[in-house]
Order: sequence, then structure tokens, then C-alpha cells
Amino acid sequence: MAPDTRMEAPGQPAPHQTNYQDRLFAQLAAAGGAAEVEFGKLAKKSGNSAVTAFACRMVDDHSAANARLKSLAETNKIPLPGGLDEEHERQRAELEKLDGARFDIAYISGQITDHQKTVQLLEWEIGSGQDADLQHFASETLPTVLEHLQLARDIKAELGSQAIADSAAAPTKQ
Repeated sequence: MAPDTRMEAPGQPAPHQTNYQDRLFAQLAAAGGAAEVEFGKLAKKSGNSAVTAFACRMVDDHSAANARLKSLAETNKIPLPGGLDEEHERQRAELEKLDGARFDIAYISGQITDHQKTVQLLEWEIGSGQDADLQHFASETLPTVLEHLQLARDIKAELGSQAIADSAAAPTKQ
């Protein structure tokens, strides 16, 4: 346990305290969740129905999770970031420059990476967090994030197959 952990009894952390692991988890999860909503809104412009459906799901699922996390953070007096962090700002700027299949592949590839990071973050909170409510949130959220990760992988495989088919069907220039 962190040195700043207040104890209710020996070995039992006091409820609703802000310790380092829980604060960091909440802040990173909030930043990632905000990015998922933001990128999902961008991806609604995709011409690919699978990407658009995935983007809508990201906006809905992550908006709900973000609201729940915000409530827990307020209870624990954990300040959350107000917008996107630098990494996600760069990703958004790159996505805004793309369209068509290039956008779809970049968006889905980013979703795979971000969801892999989120899985690790949730598992870390489950194992290292001290606030039972935040650990419970992480435990309940993990299956949904794993499902998102699998969906993104499936869509990327579909996009890759489609790109191969499109290149095979394209006339060759001599």
C-alpha cells in the first residue's frame, strides 16, 4: 500500500480516500474514456458501416462509463482531466487529416492500441487499487472493454481483407 494510505484498521484501508493508485487510475481512465467518445464522434463520418456501428457503440458505452467514473471520482474527491491529453490530441489531429479507408484503418488501429492499454489499466486497478468502489468499477468495465477490443480486431481483419480484395480487383498499370 502507498505510504499515504489511511487505515480503518490495521491492514484495512479507510473507505473513500484518495491514494496514488486510485487517483492515477481514475485520471488515466477518464482521459482514455474522453478520447474514445471524441474519436467515436469523428468516426461516425466513415463510409464503412462496421466502423460507423463500432464508433456509435464507443460513444454510447464510453459515455456511460465516463459518467459513472466521474461520479466515483467526485465521491472520492479525485480531480479528473477536463479534455484530451497530449497523446490523444495528436491522434485526433492525425485522424482529422484522413478520410476513406485510410481513416478507417487508422481509427480502428488506434482503437486496438487504446483498448489494449485500457485492459492493462483496468487489471492494474483491480489488482493494485485500494478503493473498493473503483476496483468494482474496473471489474465491471473490463468485460466490455475486452469485447470492444475483439470487435476492433475483427473490423481491422475485415478492413485488411477488403483492402487486399480491392487491390486485386484494381487494374494494373503498365
